[in-house]
Amino acid sequence: MAEGDALSTHIFGVQLGGFMVESLQEISGLSVEEDVVDVFQVTSTGKPLIRKQPGAQKGGEVTLTRGLDQSSEFTKWLKETLEKGAVSAARQNVTIEVKDSEGNTVRRMQLTNAWASKWEGPSLKAGESTAATEKVTLVFEEITVE
Repeated sequence: MAEGDALSTHIFGVQLGGFMVESLQEISGLSVEEDVVDVFQVTSTGKPLIRKQPGAQKGGEVTLTRGLDQSSEFTKWLKETLEKGAVSAARQNVTIEVKDSEGNTVRRMQLTNAWASKWEGPSLKAGESTAATEKVTLVFEEITVE
């Protein structure tokens, strides 16, 4: 890939704990926020001064859209939080990899202590020939971008 070229293909993968998530269609909403702290001071001449500084990083969330399939590992992991409420047992580190057209990893994002907070089933309509997909929202505590 030539320097300065943006990725023109969307090759990506998600690893959840020890297994790859199959049938991925989309990863969206990857966001992280940081608190903004206002620090109020007074200069030596008595003039008020307000400085903005970074505060604590907040956790983030990401939504995975994937084909509704027979992935037993992924379904088992979803059930840990969504049905059993076992968040501490379901927390997993998630890796999102973006690859170039030759399959080389260009960017890797590590999501620490992720768990499923929301599941959306497929929209089903008689006569439709679109794929049945599910959406899963993952929340995480920390992100590392490599």
